[in-house]
Amino acid sequence: MALTAHRASHGVRRETAGAYLKAAGIAVRPPAGWGRRAPAKPANEVTTDSCGAKPVNGVTTDPSEAKPAIGVTTDFGQPISPPTGNQERATSACEPYRALIEQGLGRGRNAMAIWQDLVSDHGFPHGYQTVKRFVRKLRGSESPQAVGIILTPAGEESQVDYGTGPMVRESPGGKYRRTRLFVLTLGCSRKSVRLLVWRSSARVWAELHEKAFRRLGGCTRVVILDNLKEGVLLPDIYDPLLNPLFRDVLAHYGVVALPCRIKDPDRKGKVESGVGHTQKTPLKGMRFESLEEAQAYLDRWEERWADTRIHGTTKRQVAVMFSEEKPHLLPLPLEPFRYYQYGERVVHLDGCVEVEAAYYSLPPGWIGRPVKVQWDELHVRILHPSTNQLLREHLRQKRGGYRIREEDHPKKMPLSTAQLLRRAEHAGTQIGKLCQLIYQRQAETGIRRILGVLSLIKKYGAAAVEDACATALDIGVAEHRFVRRYLERRPHPQMFLRQIDPLIRELTEYRDFINLKIKEQPE
Repeated sequence: MALTAHRASHGVRRETAGAYLKAAGIAVRPPAGWGRRAPAKPANEVTTDSCGAKPVNGVTTDPSEAKPAIGVTTDFGQPISPPTGNQERATSACEPYRALIEQGLGRGRNAMAIWQDLVSDHGFPHGYQTVKRFVRKLRGSESPQAVGIILTPAGEESQVDYGTGPMVRESPGGKYRRTRLFVLTLGCSRKSVRLLVWRSSARVWAELHEKAFRRLGGCTRVVILDNLKEGVLLPDIYDPLLNPLFRDVLAHYGVVALPCRIKDPDRKGKVESGVGHTQKTPLKGMRFESLEEAQAYLDRWEERWADTRIHGTTKRQVAVMFSEEKPHLLPLPLEPFRYYQYGERVVHLDGCVEVEAAYYSLPPGWIGRPVKVQWDELHVRILHPSTNQLLREHLRQKRGGYRIREEDHPKKMPLSTAQLLRRAEHAGTQIGKLCQLIYQRQAETGIRRILGVLSLIKKYGAAAVEDACATALDIGVAEHRFVRRYLERRPHPQMFLRQIDPLIRELTEYRDFINLKIKEQPE
């Protein structure tokens, strides 16, 4: 009896709910039979009470209040069409700039770059988030990647790196060439210096650091860099071999270079991010007619946007943080670094090394050994090959000139030199005197000039060289160069036959000699 009453009450409730749904225009599944089968589940998020749970998307108990689901037929038999694109776009303030935004995306520029272009060129009155949402709808959102943050004290560390720069016309009417982008970023304030160059070398790499320090008005104590050849000759995490010029430039400013571990760019992630941001935001899709124009554009962007932005990690303005970090930077030296060239040389037999056709002496005992040489417009420095200890420093000489200290002269004449002077004396009296005078004035450096005087004998003869040496001694110019030019400009004596000479016999003597030989022959 109780079971029958329960079933009856349940059936009444089910019929009531079905009638209500039919009145709302929603199809209802017919009731399932009793037995072991469980009653069918209602649709997800569908309720029979308009004040109850949230209905399914597009499905409601009152067609006059909410938007029907796509594909659901109304009571009047008309299908409901999906909303058009114009209905969605009308809510965005970026719609009037859709063509410009799509054009920027086609060139690979990011949302930040597009927003900056709209503000600068078209007076866009809305914020960056408006453009960011609109761009995200156009191309879809990207899942961010987790990155690590390295905190550094003020003035402690800067990071440097190269990147690909924009296309710039090399000369008026010439072709466009790809430039290189140099970025130095301070680890604390994220202030960056961005410079463009045509090509890289050891000197260009060092000059870019110095120019960046000058722009910042100071320098950090440590520079983090990659293992590129311009800065690191031999990568080693424990004992890297730095490029000599780069090392000396940093030492001039009191900075220490700290190369990263090989294939570990995350150690300098701040400058990596700065390079990527520069390539994607101000420079993406841009071309310039000169390097000066490109650098001026990059400097304006740096001042207008990069320095005034709120950094995503620190949540503070970059310019404000740099103003707090700048007093902690190392002061700049009074004079800029004097750049030099460097190389290796082998000490010659005269105890000198040759640098751009001039000769410079070393202490005794270095003949035949390699040394390191550095030279600029004023000085030549000779260094120990292994310890880099300064052996000699000389003033630059003109081509062909010598620079020898008094203590570098040998104490006794070598045996080979004495033999050479005796050979000159045997060639001629004046030749011997001139060669002896050259050796007294120029010591070992005059050996080559003595050999030059003796080589003239093979070309002009001993008599002509003897006469030229006598002339040089008379006018007081004991130089091989004078003797050589004297012989080159002196006309050669013409050869002619002489009719009378003690060596020429009379013709009668030849006649009598012939007749005598004829008579001596047997008949």
